[in-house]
Amino acid sequence: MGLLYTIITSVILSMNMVQSVPYSSVENAFESNDYRKITAFSKDKVIINVSGSEGVYSKSQAGLILKEFISDNPCKGFEFTFKGKPTSKGAFAIGNYESNSDYRVTIHFEQIGDSYKIENLSIE
Repeated sequence: MGLLYTIITSVILSMNMVQSVPYSSVENAFESNDYRKITAFSKDKVIINVSGSEGVYSKSQAGLILKEFISDNPCKGFEFTFKGKPTSKGAFAIGNYESNSDYRVTIHFEQIGDSYKIENLSIE
């Protein structure tokens, strides 16, 4: 009986060690026009697509691209309109970025260890 209790407790605790997808933190970063906070949630190499111009960039390069976009289009509001259910492979979300124009933001998070990191970010 003690062994069964130990196994069940271990499984439950290990399931809780995976952090949740940082949806609210990313929303707050966009709303505060803080490209550094956005890139802090990205992988070391991240795919960025801004208005059809796509590439694979390091965190620092991605930050420069987001900095330019945000300075040209300051955020007046950001909200995820869809948050996908996290899986062992990752999660994705779709958001609305309000500025002088409205933009659709699509983000794919990859689960890496016990956290989720932005693998792909698209602003169209």
